[in-house]
Amino acid sequence: MYIHDINPVFLSLGPLELRYYGLVYFLGFLLSWIYLKKSKLGKKIFKKEEHTDDFVFYLILGVLIFARLFYILFYNPQYYFTNPIEMIKFWHGGMSVHGGVFGGILGAYIFTRKYKEYKLLELGDIVSIPLAISLAFGRIANFINGELPGRIASVSWAVKFPNTEGFRHPSQLYESLKNLIIAFALALRSKKTYRTGELSALFLIMYSVLRFGIELLREPEIVLLHLTMGQILSIPLFILGIWIYKKI
Repeated sequence: MYIHDINPVFLSLGPLELRYYGLVYFLGFLLSWIYLKKSKLGKKIFKKEEHTDDFVFYLILGVLIFARLFYILFYNPQYYFTNPIEMIKFWHGGMSVHGGVFGGILGAYIFTRKYKEYKLLELGDIVSIPLAISLAFGRIANFINGELPGRIASVSWAVKFPNTEGFRHPSQLYESLKNLIIAFALALRSKKTYRTGELSALFLIMYSVLRFGIELLREPEIVLLHLTMGQILSIPLFILGIWIYKKI
């Protein structure tokens, strides 16, 4: 068993702090940008180099805004509306993956409206692998912050998180591993001929199913109709994934 005592601050310069949380998200976005610029698929899809930069800008903007917005609205609205200044403190944690996916789709859609030669599902396919890897990084950031712990457990790898009763499942690391498995599966599929939209659909299906299962080991923040909020938000993602897969 492990006692969590990781300092979430990577570097302090007077009143300024660089936290692992922000650093890990930055690395995730950076790797995604490099993948889109350097991969064979990225070079094939994007007509101009500046289009790649533009797409990443819309993607990051949509992900950050809606990941935060969903977390505020669906997970802890009372706290944030009581302490509105906390809404902009991203580095303290509190991002919804489901919101990030919605924001990413919206950002990609806006990009396709600006550059009409690109298709939404085509962009979804190319971003699905780096997205899964970025989500894996994000869950490691959650672990470093000591947030979103799992349920009380007696397994040998259980973790005692700060300000949390008992030893618990490191569900953040389970989530990270889940995202890496998704990235690996999609990378294998991408090496063969696939239909436009297939990688997007498989990402949505795999993510929602695996997330639904891992939620059973997480300490639920909100439970409605015997389901956690993470499970509830996974249902429309699953339906969307199935719908796309049948349409393509």
